Amino acid sequence: MSLIRALSKELEARSDESLRALFAARPDLISPTVPDFSALAARASARVSVQRALERLNKPQMQVLETLHLCTNTDTEHSASATVVRKLISGSTVTAVERILASLQELALVHRAEPPHGTPSTARRQRFYLPVGCLKDVVGIYPAGLGRSYTELVRLQPAFAQRAVQLVSELHRSGVAIQPATTPMEAALSLQHWTSSPEALQKVLAGAPERTTALLARFRNWAMGAVPQAQRKASVANEGADVGPVDWLLARGLLVPLDAAHVELPHSVGLSLRGGAVINDFTLSPPVPELGNTTALLRRNAALGAIAETLRLVGELLYAVREQPLATLRSGGVGVREMRRLAETLRIEQSRTGLLLELCGLSGLLRLDVDSSAWIQPPQLEWLVLPRQEQWLWLVNAWLASERVPSLVGQPVGGPAAGSGPHRTAAGSIINALSAEAQRPDAPVVRKRILEILNELTREAAASDGKAPVLDAAAVLQRAEWAQPRMARRFSSLIRGVLVEAEMLGLIGSGALSQLGSAMAEDSPDEALGILGEHLPAALNHVLLQADLTAVAPGYLSPELSEKLLLMADAEGHGPATIYRFSVPSIRRALDSGHDASSLLEFLREHSATSVPQPLEYLVEDTAARHGRLHVGAAASFIQSDDESTVLELAAESKAAGLRLSRIAPTVLISSAPPRETAHVLRSLGLSPSVEESEPSVVRLRRTTGAAGSVRPVYTAPRTAPAEADVEAQLSLLRHSRPVGTGSRSAPAGAGPSIAAASAESGEAATQLGLETLQRAIRLKQRVSMNVVDSQGNANLETVVPLSVSGGRVRVFDPAKDTERVLSIHRIIDIEAAEELRQ
Repeated sequence: MSLIRALSKELEARSDESLRALFAARPDLISPTVPDFSALAARASARVSVQRALERLNKPQMQVLETLHLCTNTDTEHSASATVVRKLISGSTVTAVERILASLQELALVHRAEPPHGTPSTARRQRFYLPVGCLKDVVGIYPAGLGRSYTELVRLQPAFAQRAVQLVSELHRSGVAIQPATTPMEAALSLQHWTSSPEALQKVLAGAPERTTALLARFRNWAMGAVPQAQRKASVANEGADVGPVDWLLARGLLVPLDAAHVELPHSVGLSLRGGAVINDFTLSPPVPELGNTTALLRRNAALGAIAETLRLVGELLYAVREQPLATLRSGGVGVREMRRLAETLRIEQSRTGLLLELCGLSGLLRLDVDSSAWIQPPQLEWLVLPRQEQWLWLVNAWLASERVPSLVGQPVGGPAAGSGPHRTAAGSIINALSAEAQRPDAPVVRKRILEILNELTREAAASDGKAPVLDAAAVLQRAEWAQPRMARRFSSLIRGVLVEAEMLGLIGSGALSQLGSAMAEDSPDEALGILGEHLPAALNHVLLQADLTAVAPGYLSPELSEKLLLMADAEGHGPATIYRFSVPSIRRALDSGHDASSLLEFLREHSATSVPQPLEYLVEDTAARHGRLHVGAAASFIQSDDESTVLELAAESKAAGLRLSRIAPTVLISSAPPRETAHVLRSLGLSPSVEESEPSVVRLRRTTGAAGSVRPVYTAPRTAPAEADVEAQLSLLRHSRPVGTGSRSAPAGAGPSIAAASAESGEAATQLGLETLQRAIRLKQRVSMNVVDSQGNANLETVVPLSVSGGRVRVFDPAKDTERVLSIHRIIDIEAAEELRQ
């Protein structure tokens, strides 16, 4: 029977509660809704859906599933029970394996099956299982890290097939107890039998050179390895006393060359090296890392200090960008020069500047102006006027939901391995801040999962004296590899950067998960706001003015006060206790922005805890007295005429008001419009001006639509379960749908349906069933009967042998014409296994 049909019947027999649990664990199965159980089974058997489901499995579940895959055959429907699987998993019990198989069945990754032929009657009472058909494609060619069998290597590696018979012959002549062979397949079976038991392999390795055991240990977890000149000739007959371990293994077929640089450890050799067990490190409990600890007070103070410093730096960064927008590169992002300038302004290192810049970008505090191609602050930014705890929550919500990874800034494009230095690749490219290369679609899921793991480890290692465990990347990665081994690579590439970013946001303090981090991991932002509002010191609204023309901030200043001080003074030093130095240029900067001496002194008196020192008062008044003696304005063009009366008439002309004319001399006017536009207006007034300055004839229009203000981000955790209403709607549809097989024509077991359409199944189910039949026929080298539509729309029944299927095309061999052809799958309207039809 088709595996999809078998799974469909099993799903239809489930209770509503069981289906609800399935939809909660695999929400993609009902997104969008499926019309019937056959479509549900087809989607549950699809490669993409199975990949997603496997990413949520823990290590023991994956180990049991891979072992089941290795001891079953979905093509011949050879199933296995928990007893059979347990024998291949060292340290397991039948009860534990049965419980895990039941959980996998609940996830629709395996289904119940008939016992294999020849099973004793006493064993038929056990539960037998088969995995979904596409599992082989999803887990890859090395399930559980074991290589392919000798027979498969002979079939897929022509060079090894040519060498296999000679290799077995040489071993037999040298006195090795191996069956002689005359064909490559016989040679493969002889090698497989020779290495099939741990005892037999140990006898073979007893005469191996030194370092052979150490070399084979490298293949313990993965079957493929890199070896220089892997295809070199190695023969038992020509072996010397100083033969190396690689040549010794190649000469005996214990390593099989794949290409010039890689070899593979065959399945039987790898299994014997593991003592006959597929899994040797089975455990139902997650690993417990050895952790240090820190006091709750140190953790809290470190987290609060990081939050206050981040809020201060974000405020200064926004002010700096408001004063001078950040130019972008043609390739996107902010270049090194702009980053260096911003780092000098903030008085921090460039790497930290990149993190802050990315944080502001993903939070919506900066936006790209399409007209100037520069990063600017949006108008009427709400974040600036929010309380400090709400400013923090704004940043954290945006960080959790964003697909951008700030810690990637400054790394080589393609990862650290792409270049020899910490910043550049061989091509000299790095990931710039606010560029597209810092985008990772899985970043929100990985961040949330890392916070959850941190929370789990913190709760498990919590001490009675209130001390908190110090967690590092290694401890988190170790737990992640056990909890979700299929996502280990994603975790390993982002874990260190995520921890740095979390520490900057105060989710981690002194190396331990803070109370704020725990609240965000549990999706309790209101609790985090309450904690932060209680412990975060309020922003100060005063400074200490000193006689040496400086102002000392005794703590974190309010954004409004900090912005005004930066306007009239230059910041120095690091941290919250910033020193602001007044000088002639800084006071002139404030005067240029529209302030006068009295308003500046009044502001200083209002926000100073001490009286204004006399030297500072003299500095402000003297600078203001010299300010404004010369005026600088803007002009796009000028109009000059020898006739003073014409100039006076033109200045008073109402139709020329759009030019904003100003008289700067008896015979000279200046205009705010470009020369060509000014000349056009003058000609419309009956004058005949000459344009002295050439200008391009193209007029560029600047968009004047107002930019939308910032929107406060609201974090929504990555969806792990569908909405209850969607589940109930799907259950109602399934229960009222037509049962599987109703109205369909009778077909023998294993027969496939139409690929493009079918009367009994939905289109999705029909496609999967047809592909399943095709792929099964390819693996078993079976003939199939196809209804193929030609270019004229005529259907022709053909009996062919499918060879491969990919890219929407299937390559077939036609025995009647003794030729190979390539058919488009969309032209195949029906497909059935020809061998089974003849039965």
